[in-house]
Amino acid sequence: MESLADTLWDVVICGTGLQQSLLALALSRSDKKVLHIDPNDFYGGAEAAFSLQEVESWVEKVETGKEGLFEAASVKKLGGDTGLSFPRAYSLALAPQLIHARSTLLSQLVSSRAYRQVEFLAVGSFSIFKPSPDSSQKPTLVRIPSTREDVFSTTAISAKAKRGLMKFLKFVLDYDSTPQTDTWQPHVDAPLTEFLLKEFKMDQELQTYIITLTLSLNGKINTRDGLAVIHRHLSSMGMYGPGFAALYPKWGGLSEIAQVSCRAGAVGGAVYMLGTGIKTMNDKDDPIVIELSSGDTIKTHKVVRANESATDRFGINRLVAVVGSSLKSLFESTVEGAPKPAVAIVAFPAGSLSTATGEASTSPVYLSVHSSDTGECPANQSVLYFTTGSEHASQDLLQQALDSFLAALSGDTVPQCLYKLQYKQLQSSAHSQANGSIFDFAPPASALAFDDSILQSVQDAWKMVLGDEAVEEEYLTFADREGAMDDDESV
Repeated sequence: MESLADTLWDVVICGTGLQQSLLALALSRSDKKVLHIDPNDFYGGAEAAFSLQEVESWVEKVETGKEGLFEAASVKKLGGDTGLSFPRAYSLALAPQLIHARSTLLSQLVSSRAYRQVEFLAVGSFSIFKPSPDSSQKPTLVRIPSTREDVFSTTAISAKAKRGLMKFLKFVLDYDSTPQTDTWQPHVDAPLTEFLLKEFKMDQELQTYIITLTLSLNGKINTRDGLAVIHRHLSSMGMYGPGFAALYPKWGGLSEIAQVSCRAGAVGGAVYMLGTGIKTMNDKDDPIVIELSSGDTIKTHKVVRANESATDRFGINRLVAVVGSSLKSLFESTVEGAPKPAVAIVAFPAGSLSTATGEASTSPVYLSVHSSDTGECPANQSVLYFTTGSEHASQDLLQQALDSFLAALSGDTVPQCLYKLQYKQLQSSAHSQANGSIFDFAPPASALAFDDSILQSVQDAWKMVLGDEAVEEEYLTFADREGAMDDDESV
């Protein structure tokens, strides 16, 4: 086997985030010489999943500025180690995202047959937190009706509101065809709430239900984008089984897909080196000369890396909590024949929470509740992932959301919080782009649902690497579809 320095690489991929890993998957049958490195000693980049021990090491790196997309990280064990299992019993995701059943990512994983190495779990109910009207009552969680059966069975809205909601759901399923387009095109850039009020006479409560389904972190999504997201949600319902519209990969979400993709790259001949990054690079000539942090000097025709140097950064705030309860009431199947869900979504609308200074929240908070079936915690525990786009008193807001959620649960005993991880994930308006023989991926998005648009960037990088050899029909399609997952195959 040739040494690193003696090999002329076709491409060096730096980073094992989802985009770089999907590129490795796409190149795994290309016969190209691929060197895949990562300055971190773990796979997944900003989408990684960690044991408790790995979390502590990661927090230390964030504190020293060695994790460029994160800041303000802290970890706290409440009550010491009491109630916690051993560190590797946990797999906490840095950026958990649900994947709608209609996502192009799933069809590409099917085409590549990589889906066989990923266990997908059902995402169950979407609920809204409602604060108590007075101190004598508990706050509540109200399930959002998003199917015909849900609308007819719910007691949370009036008969008149049900008719309006049914009219809207029917409209959205066919929103991109005439005459529906004539209805919403005049409002294309207006807030979705304005469109719902004007065209469907929806009150604020129903508007909140609809906005929650968009998973918008600021609650201000426009009509065009909002209708597209809700259409994706509704049209995904029942695709892989009754009662759910989205999936979540077991063992840490997108981190698991990244690792499966890297394994496919290794099987295809790629060489992997963790704990190794790019120290210097001379890209004036072909081949490009790179000095690695390991001390090796290598040559390559192409380089693909992540862009983490944007200066116009903004951020979202996250809180991850482990609680000592299975929260089984949140993971019950509500449709006959449906699989038991492992994830439930709870939204805290703007104004439903207040900070420690008594100020009402101006942005929503979203909570993704994960059962032990996700493999992210031991049995009889759950992991709570809180996210907000609010910059103002955000950590207070997330703590208020945690306390309010636990108070809203049924039963006389409030579950104990055993562990908390808080951090800020930085974002950027930078776009993925090629510059000669170098391709820079944009930093990962903060969306709560996987955004298929990043797949175009992966395909663009694939085309750059292969050049004239790139054949559109062969992208992420390495074999015939024999044995591929059928539309009606259950999770």
